Amino acid sequence: MSSASLAVAHRAHPDSARIAAISAAIALNLAVLVIASRPIIPVQLSAIHRLSPVQPIHWIDPPVLLPPPPPIEMTPLKHPPATPVAHRQPLPVNPPVVVPSTVGNVAVPPATVPTPLATSAAPDVAATATPVEASLAYRSAPLHFPARALLQRMHGTVLLRVLVDETGKPVQVTVERGSGYALLDRSAGEQVLASWQFQPAMVNGHAVRAWARVPVTFDMRE
Repeated sequence: MSSASLAVAHRAHPDSARIAAISAAIALNLAVLVIASRPIIPVQLSAIHRLSPVQPIHWIDPPVLLPPPPPIEMTPLKHPPATPVAHRQPLPVNPPVVVPSTVGNVAVPPATVPTPLATSAAPDVAATATPVEASLAYRSAPLHFPARALLQRMHGTVLLRVLVDETGKPVQVTVERGSGYALLDRSAGEQVLASWQFQPAMVNGHAVRAWARVPVTFDMRE
């Protein structure tokens, strides 16, 4: 047998099963393409909507705007009035010397008190039981400078209101105008009550009690 006959005898023939499978696959793909290209009818569209429901839209309300707070009124604080500062006069450099008030060494005439109308009856002394206002002369007016006031170089004049009895003795003292130093004011009142003597006020020839204004000066001189 020749070689040509052998080649013809062994020529491969197509496999029918394979051809059938390929043909079936092609046909199936064509069917899918045809189905996919068909238009969607309303029934199918409603079925799709049923399968995938649309989520409802919820509107978000805007935040509520609160009213602005009322304005705060600021009230200024009240400041206490400034206390005036007393300006003291410069003190002398040399050591001070205590000198009693010169007012206490000058005799002042007794006060002139209006005399009531004369009557035939004797004068009523009881009518003058209320102290009168008078300017009294001094019998004795010793004055000593307080030691602490001397060290601290205090000086000034104290105006006292003194009640003097019928014998000329002071029985009550009040400070009418201070010197600016409580120590001097207190010392002046104590010394007047303790050792000062006055001429008593006279009304109708009788000694009576009287109020008198008495200046007491604490002076520091060279």
